[in-house]
Amino acid sequence: MSKRYVIGIDLGTTNCGVAYVEPSQAADALHLPPVELQPVVQLVNPGEVAAQNLLPSALYLPDELDFPQGSIQLPWEQQPDFVVGVLAQRRGVERTNRLVTSAKSWLCHSGVDRTAPILPLNAPDGARKVSPVEASSRYLEHIRKSWDYTHPDAPFLEQQVLVTVPASFDAVARELTLRAAEQAGYPAVTLLEEPQAAFYAWLERHPGWRECVHVGDLILVVDIGGGTTDFTLIAVCEEGGELSLERVAVGEHILLGGDNMDLALARFVEQQLAAKNTKLDAVQFHALWQQCRLAKEKLLAHSNQASEHPITLLGRGTGLVGGAIRTKLAREDLERIVLDGFFPKVSSDEMPAKQRRLALQEVGLPYASDAAITRHLARFLRQPAASVEPGAIRRTRSGLAAPTHILLNGGVLSAQPVRSRLLEVVNCWLDQEGMPAAQILAGEDLLHAVARGAAYYGMARRGQGIRIRGGVPRTYYVGIETAMPAVPGMPAPIKALTVVPFGMEEGSSHQLAGREFGLIVGEPAEFRFFCSSTRKNDPVGSLLEEWDPEELEELAPMDVTLSADGVTGDTVRVTLESTVTETGLLQLWCVAKDGRRWKLEFNVRERVA
Repeated sequence: MSKRYVIGIDLGTTNCGVAYVEPSQAADALHLPPVELQPVVQLVNPGEVAAQNLLPSALYLPDELDFPQGSIQLPWEQQPDFVVGVLAQRRGVERTNRLVTSAKSWLCHSGVDRTAPILPLNAPDGARKVSPVEASSRYLEHIRKSWDYTHPDAPFLEQQVLVTVPASFDAVARELTLRAAEQAGYPAVTLLEEPQAAFYAWLERHPGWRECVHVGDLILVVDIGGGTTDFTLIAVCEEGGELSLERVAVGEHILLGGDNMDLALARFVEQQLAAKNTKLDAVQFHALWQQCRLAKEKLLAHSNQASEHPITLLGRGTGLVGGAIRTKLAREDLERIVLDGFFPKVSSDEMPAKQRRLALQEVGLPYASDAAITRHLARFLRQPAASVEPGAIRRTRSGLAAPTHILLNGGVLSAQPVRSRLLEVVNCWLDQEGMPAAQILAGEDLLHAVARGAAYYGMARRGQGIRIRGGVPRTYYVGIETAMPAVPGMPAPIKALTVVPFGMEEGSSHQLAGREFGLIVGEPAEFRFFCSSTRKNDPVGSLLEEWDPEELEELAPMDVTLSADGVTGDTVRVTLESTVTETGLLQLWCVAKDGRRWKLEFNVRERVA
């Protein structure tokens, strides 16, 4: 049965957003139905429920004395043991040791067990903790139940759902996101990268986009959220006489965003207080961190002309009210710290600095060692984009990728001073090398673009809308051991089976149903993979018995033990299926006749380092 709605969910570090579209309303390919925002019902104060356009990614774990009886009930749950959203964020400012934030950043932190209950890090002894996966699952579960409450005639489980992730998420973080969605009771979901979603949102809002860009143009997508910074390059190409879009480069994972800026502001205010002999303890500092975030958002809001924002911290011990600490954050200090610290005017060949670090560190998120986002951007633009032929994208004399347009996304870039500084730096680089200035692709709601774009992409998957191409830049092969009698001192020859042809579109699949292979299960075995950037005409399923060693590059082998359902050393006859996901993962499925399936996966996307 066709799904009535396509639902796009931005599972953000700071906020979650939801949008939806009803594809059946499309009149034709040029007159698509509008994407609508879906408000999320949530607690905004004890006993007060309201629908908000964003769900703060905040999970509060109360004790029995935190709220009056019945004051945190929801329309769909009478006695919840946690709070999600606006109220969680507000109460967490007062009791930071019971507040979980930045769960998405923890999802991609390989230095911790992301499935273990570790958050909040500063929780009191004996207090409840949750894992990053569970926290993410709670946000997604809340969104599902809110949808069902507001759409009783269209159950969430019967809709097509897309969830966005940072472009820089690794395979484990993507898998954990899918696990969180599964735990939240979601149907099978599709993952989409946030920068691409932001661009899809721009396409949805600009049906005449072909008049805004031209063949040869290069679009830089800059996505700066609460916890991560992502860069993506999209080239405007021509195919069959028509404009098309191709994603040509994706940046590395940079754990750097609004959270870092809030922390820098909190350290500055802490130093001001220390100069007046006022010392903060750990709990007060965490409260200051949250208050600086609120102050930053207020001062940088478009309509706010105030020169400062007050900050009040509760005292410690007796006389909490009388001992309250009052200070302020001045606009000039805010702009100096954010602009000069995170968006300094640097040259295009100035790379991020690497700091010498102590051998022993506190457990925490692996933030970028250099806070200058403009340096990270300079490195990204100087990396080669191997997903297109050399010379297919604009570059300066020194090799800097030269964008013609910039699309901004993320709450940090809502602030006009930040937008202006970023554009100033990029255009200074271009001007120094004789290239024309880049233009901002304007007209999008930065706080909701990712959710809107995810919903639009779901519609495009149905053939309604424009899709950004992301063809695989190499041909990929899996090694097949030849069946032959054993020969002393000579291993069995290896053949190379083409499983991903050159240019295979992300989000597509191939079934190699006409050929069966023996799969070793129940004991350690090795999978060998190869790739080639020169053999571009090998069709999927073709078997190479011999090849030039310079044509095929062997990748790192995968040593795995596949489940055999209790049978050891069994060989199962299987056919193969290959899928390249929207996030650049090759999934090679081994499918037995009895329905058993085994999956191998690795990244096939060119990524700048």
